[in-house]
Amino acid sequence: MPERTLMIVEDDAGFARTLKRSFERRGYEVVVTASLEEVRKVLEEKSPGYAVVDLKLGGASGLACVEALHAHDPEMLIVVLTGFASIATAVEAIKLGACHYLAKPSNTDDIEAAFQKAAGNAEIALAERPTSIKTLEWERIHQTLIETDFNISETARRLGMHRRTLARKLEKRQVR
Repeated sequence: MPERTLMIVEDDAGFARTLKRSFERRGYEVVVTASLEEVRKVLEEKSPGYAVVDLKLGGASGLACVEALHAHDPEMLIVVLTGFASIATAVEAIKLGACHYLAKPSNTDDIEAAFQKAAGNAEIALAERPTSIKTLEWERIHQTLIETDFNISETARRLGMHRRTLARKLEKRQVR
């Protein structure tokens, strides 16, 4: 079992504090960071066995943090949390080293269960339902957001839509 040190990479201080307390009650030593720079500083002194990374950190992508954490220790179990869930970001997170990807709202039980499911499950049932137009649009928006490092103006330009229209679509689908 990996060392029970957990790094939380979250820019919402209230949510990070709540997660920290909850994991500490479960016996984890918890370090909270809010940016890639802070992650790198902590990794100079500590080597956590677990990490929870928010996908969107202010104007930056948490995927860079996933990449840095995985490069530091490929055995680290990394779970990505996001209010902007999409297949495109899930695939990128897994390719960069995350073991699981959860949509917000997620709690400590969900995250701890995700750490336990790091190996995957070939027996999981396949969905029979075809993808809707709205879901396809959402996936394309998020794929473009990743390509532009979450730059809303550039994403809107590439998608051929007004910036405010894109902002409204993101607000409607956001899960907190």
